Amino acid sequence: DMEQGAEWRYDISRMNELRRLDVFYRMFQPIIGWLARLNRGLFRDNLDEVQRELQAAGLPRFWLAEEYLGRAELIAVFCSPLYVYLFHDWFGGTGWLLAAAAVLAQVWFLRFRLSRRAYSRLREIKRRMPFFLDLLTLLMEAGSTFLGALNQAVKEFRDHPVGEEFGRVLTDMNLGKTRVEAFSAMRDRLGDDEITSIIGSILQGELLGTPLAHVFRTQSDVLRLKRTQRAETIAGEAGVNMLLPGVLVMVATVLIIVGPFLLNYLQFGMSM
Repeated sequence: DMEQGAEWRYDISRMNELRRLDVFYRMFQPIIGWLARLNRGLFRDNLDEVQRELQAAGLPRFWLAEEYLGRAELIAVFCSPLYVYLFHDWFGGTGWLLAAAAVLAQVWFLRFRLSRRAYSRLREIKRRMPFFLDLLTLLMEAGSTFLGALNQAVKEFRDHPVGEEFGRVLTDMNLGKTRVEAFSAMRDRLGDDEITSIIGSILQGELLGTPLAHVFRTQSDVLRLKRTQRAETIAGEAGVNMLLPGVLVMVATVLIIVGPFLLNYLQFGMSM
């Protein structure tokens, strides 16, 4: 009963935070809640992936996957009168079917936008993480404690996603979690293979007693190496991707040069 009461209190607090942060949720909370219950049954297999993308995208942690999907569905429903008006005016009787398809397409688009936002944010985190780890290394080698170095690095990167994520690690540790628990939560929150590998190395170093400054420097070098390899791969693929446009340009150039002579031959040479 105590655990259930704590869960209820947390859920009420979570919904109050959502009401404060999101105007649309505040206005239509009962409808979104009803849609969320439907989504739990309809999209049971996809909710974990949506929840991971919500966290990776940096959206407020108070959202549940089924509620976020319900919000997207309700937005699409509110746009449906516009779709009905437009498509019925343009296509007549078949406009109803097209309007329904447009509603489904809008839900899909909002879901796709969430995925792209999560992907873009993860890419930004991986791009800046080597510099964040370098700063941690320098601060710790200068005599700072891990918490002090992490606090200073988070302040330096406070306007960047990598600072936000390590800021949550710092908050978790200040609330009583161990380093292993705080970094494990970050790994689960982002769910990216490359970041998982980095955090796994940090956790392994923590368990084996390896100095964290050495671990951070090593992982920073690994990230830079992977970034260089990725750039070399893209550069190698660029030549192959440019092959077809190059051939088309060459053919067009030949036609421009030879075309007039060929037309003259067809017009006058054959008549002779």
